[in-house]
Amino acid sequence: MVDMTSGSGTALSHFGFCKLIVADLEGAAAFYRQVFGIVDWTRVTKDVSATTGGPIDEITFRPTANGGPSLTLLKLADKHAPPRGEMVLGFITPDIAALLDRAVAAGGRIATPIEVQPEHRVKVAFIEDPEGHLVEIVELI
Repeated sequence: MVDMTSGSGTALSHFGFCKLIVADLEGAAAFYRQVFGIVDWTRVTKDVSATTGGPIDEITFRPTANGGPSLTLLKLADKHAPPRGEMVLGFITPDIAALLDRAVAAGGRIATPIEVQPEHRVKVAFIEDPEGHLVEIVELI
């Protein structure tokens, strides 16, 4: 394992957010709210031609734990969303079966059913959101 501290035991940086590029911002946001219960934090709509080549529209959700990372859904107005499989989001839940039911009810699809992995003390499943983005779901056991 690599020591990422400054020598004083303090990390030099920490993971703060993830941006998922989507084709349908409102539809994707509705899915993630309904399935994971995450709450809107900020919304940015502006032209950032210098960095992304055009206008953006993004919704950032509040971190689900103090000091935890946030999730941002990003729509690039002048570009297509990347193909599915470009990243895997990960969520931890206390009830994996109920979460899978919510995902299907919200238009998602179960990609891999629940697998119990006692050696890792978890249950794991994968879902796809309505745009095909892969999400790993973990329940600690």
